[in-house]
Parts: sequence; C-alpha cells; structure tokens
Amino acid sequence: MASYTPPKASIWFKIPVADMDAAQRFYGAVLQNELTHEETGPNPIAMFAAQDRMASGHLYPGKPAPAGTGPTVHLAVAAPIEDGLKRVADNGGQVVSPVIDIPSGRFAYCLDPDGNSFGLFVPAVAA
Repeated sequence: MASYTPPKASIWFKIPVADMDAAQRFYGAVLQNELTHEETGPNPIAMFAAQDRMASGHLYPGKPAPAGTGPTVHLAVAAPIEDGLKRVADNGGQVVSPVIDIPSGRFAYCLDPDGNSFGLFVPAVAA
C-alpha cells in the first residue's frame, strides 16, 4: 500500500450558516478579519482572509448541525485570546470552555450564533 503525507492535514474548511450576512458580521467582529463575499462556485461564500488561501475557509448557506455536534474548526485570533473570547460573547456567540494552555499555544471552545462549534487559537509565539 502506498503512503501519502500531505504538506498540510487540512486544505480548507466550510462552516454552514443560516444567515450569511449575520454570520459574516459575527466572524468578522470576533476574528477582526474581513471576510470577502464571492460567487465563483456553486454557492455564494464569505472567505476568511488569510495569507495562504488554500489553508483558509469560508462560510456558506447551509444547515448547521445541532449545537456543538459538528466538527470543530480552530480559528486564529490575535493575542490576547481573552479579548477574542469577549468579542464572541459581545457578538451573540457563546464561550463554552476556559482557556486551555498547550505547548503550541492557547485555545478555547466556542459556539457561533448558529450553534457551530469552533475554537479560538493563539500560537505560543504570539501568546
């Protein structure tokens, strides 16, 4: 059997949302990241800004899984992480864990207004 080790484990991610405009405002405010509306594929999307677009992701019109049951994507946020967690709560999301310290950085689990699970992450070099 052949073995394949990709340069990155994930290529991009998609987050299903019920209201594209509201979700774009939520994630833009929380991440301090301007999402770009695009209609180049089968669905309208809102792309997260990133230096490497192939490691980025987007929002799309869809049906979120029941609150906290789908995959959890961890999103980069500027340090300190506590400021990002405050923006989650201030913009209608929910912080569902304390900040967790690991060797590579700090993260916390959250839910967006649609109930999608996500984490905010600050790398150790930026923490």
